[in-house]
Amino acid sequence: MSGDSPLVILQNVTFAVEAGETLAIVGASGSGKSTLLGLLAGLDMPSGGKVQLNGKDLFTLDEDGRARLRGELAGFVFQSFQLLPALNALENVMLPLELTGAKDARQRAEESIAQVGLTSRAHHLPKHLSGGEQQRVALARAFVTRPRILFADEPTGNLDAATGAQVIELMLELNRAQGTTLILVTHDEALAKRCGKQLRLAAGQVVQ
Repeated sequence: MSGDSPLVILQNVTFAVEAGETLAIVGASGSGKSTLLGLLAGLDMPSGGKVQLNGKDLFTLDEDGRARLRGELAGFVFQSFQLLPALNALENVMLPLELTGAKDARQRAEESIAQVGLTSRAHHLPKHLSGGEQQRVALARAFVTRPRILFADEPTGNLDAATGAQVIELMLELNRAQGTTLILVTHDEALAKRCGKQLRLAAGQVVQ
């Protein structure tokens, strides 16, 4: 609430994304992009409306149910990398597999680390990796579960232009290889144009 009136962040936003499509959510800072991504992933709760993920209405599920569905279907890449500082690169990539009880977590994580070109850095802690290397570890972690859908929130926001371009190429390459549905929040118009669809927000509403 803002004073006596409700603060509306998103209003009348309706769209569909088909399996295997790539969608860029673009707009100025404060337009509601990250809020929309959080709602699509079931990380935030709306005051109204619904989100269907793989045919299931997210907000008819309780918090544990939404977490289970995310674990089964989704991968995440964030601007701030979100690596656990006490775990090395390989252990960070193994984590989502271990949470699901996968017996081959180490082997699959090693393969995923190799895909992003970081085998030689696999046993380094995040603090000993560059920003670009940390984001590549985050990509390996996101794709290691072979998610049906990947949510990415400003994945190059903390990287310089050259490193960011490398990370984007890698993300799109992994996405194509696995046939993942990609929903990406970005302020980078060049990156947005590389996605099959664009959703442009202004003041919490779709304008394109």
